[in-house]
Amino acid sequence: MAEDIRALSAQLAQDPQSLVFLRLGEALRRKGQLDAALRVALNGLERHPHLADAHDLYARVLTDKHDYEHAFDEWDMAVQIAPHHTGALKGLAFLYFKVGDIAQAEAHLEAARKIEPDDPTIDQAIAMVRGEVTQAQPTAPTAPTAEYAAAPSASPPATAPAAPAAPAAPTAPTAPTAPTAASAIDESRVFAGLDGANEGLLLIDGAGRVLGGGLRDKSGVDVTDAVAAYLAGVSQEAARTAKLLGLGAWNGLSAEGQHGNVHLAHPTSEALLLVVRERGIPLGRLTILAQRATALARRWLEKET
Repeated sequence: MAEDIRALSAQLAQDPQSLVFLRLGEALRRKGQLDAALRVALNGLERHPHLADAHDLYARVLTDKHDYEHAFDEWDMAVQIAPHHTGALKGLAFLYFKVGDIAQAEAHLEAARKIEPDDPTIDQAIAMVRGEVTQAQPTAPTAPTAEYAAAPSASPPATAPAAPAAPAAPTAPTAPTAPTAASAIDESRVFAGLDGANEGLLLIDGAGRVLGGGLRDKSGVDVTDAVAAYLAGVSQEAARTAKLLGLGAWNGLSAEGQHGNVHLAHPTSEALLLVVRERGIPLGRLTILAQRATALARRWLEKET
């Protein structure tokens, strides 16, 4: 391995535009030299910003460094550049699986299987997602590019690291205001352990009572109570609408705004969770954040009842 790294480094030094950086970055990653692999991947991206394999390599290194937020961005970019990139599809499936979104994880793996029906690592990952095998983690393929398998663990923790929240939008809160009701709690207790817990999260009950989080408008004015009152009853209305349309139970609702994006979820049948982020945050990443916040809120609510 050391000789391969030296040889690949020499080739890249002779021709900085060469795609050999993909093999070098992967070799460094597999050897555990993540900082060096990160530098190689970043340099490669600077020279080849529209190469899906470069984004895939960078995402894999970021994942090894537990930077799931940016790894999601890179795999998402790879899929935008090359929709049939199986490495990126499997990587996104891995991140969705880590936050417990089995449906999205399986959907991405199925998409990858349609592209590479003979890839046994995809079948193995699908079996693991469905709980059909108990193996902790399959062996990743040796190919450094699209054949990389982002195999999830057998049992994803409810609070597994998801894509951390990005800075708040101009219309989103920059810091929550602690609830004033006697029975309300500090959002840090509800969303303990969640990156960005002090930004753009609001948990209310069915009556619109604030349970955690807070919101400010772009001028810094506290709008927590006003938003909570407006959202009161939204969960029931969404459930009725979904029923009338024959959509079944609703799990979440995402919306894009001119200055920010929002996601609504209901941790329980009565509670409602609002997540607000800046306009540039992809809805997929916002959904992952919301899913993790929902899991934390649900666990807290179950303890309180």
